[in-house]
Amino acid sequence: MYRIADDRALVATVDFFTPIVDDPFDFGRIAAANALSDIYAMGARPLFALGLIGFPRKLLGEGLLERIVEGAASIAKEAGIAILGGHSIDDAEPKFGMAVVGEVHPDRMITNAAGRAGDRLILTKPIGTGIITTALKAGAAPEDAVAAAVRGMTTLNRAGAEAASAAGVRAGTDVTGFGLLGHLSRMASASGLSAEVHASAVPLLPHVRELATAHAPGGSRRNLDDLRPLLDIDEGVPDIELVLLTDAQTSGGLLLAAAPERVTELQTRLAAAGAVVAADIGFLTNGPPGAVRVLR
Repeated sequence: MYRIADDRALVATVDFFTPIVDDPFDFGRIAAANALSDIYAMGARPLFALGLIGFPRKLLGEGLLERIVEGAASIAKEAGIAILGGHSIDDAEPKFGMAVVGEVHPDRMITNAAGRAGDRLILTKPIGTGIITTALKAGAAPEDAVAAAVRGMTTLNRAGAEAASAAGVRAGTDVTGFGLLGHLSRMASASGLSAEVHASAVPLLPHVRELATAHAPGGSRRNLDDLRPLLDIDEGVPDIELVLLTDAQTSGGLLLAAAPERVTELQTRLAAAGAVVAADIGFLTNGPPGAVRVLR
């Protein structure tokens, strides 16, 4: 965030990655929604984007790159912004993403360091995209699971950001590569707090539980290994639940910390704005910064 006036601040972010689905149009949509996510996670409004492309020169005649860019443009149009330009290079492995600039009032910015003890944790998308896209690469992902994952990954977090700002939320983050527990731990740590999360309250994408054993990405298991020293796991919580909760997400939802008396308002606003879900999954509490207790 870069303050340019008493009432204006710029938020800048960049993100790109290799294809995680087969359809190039969907890949462009997912990459664009993912790049926009950090803008929304800070309660900001996107202003414009620049494209970042790595693509094999020998495949330029196949029409694939055009479909990727068209997919990204469709998401940018939905967000109400233009992609003003960008940069491309010849690359053996395709990559696509965007740098995005947004704007927020400094007093209404959402950060991961503004949580307060007692705040309820509201999640706006189900988790499991890492497991489903890994299963897809192995030809083992059911069609309805892939469709649900793509639908979630291409849904902008704008509804969540607008509802959060209207409900007075000042603490939150988006859920991406470090998984739900990883981002929750970081938010708790930045706020000087601990957290409790109910595994059974966390919404999952279809078929994720049965796919998790054979198709959890390596990054998800590394997330869990890194987090274990900070986790207090209740008896009866199986390891597979922890794998789900640390699954590396792409274009995941927002994790918002709301004062208890504002939770109903926030959930109502989220539903009215078209958020995928508005699940109450736990709360922030006093304790060792970054520690997370996982309840069944």
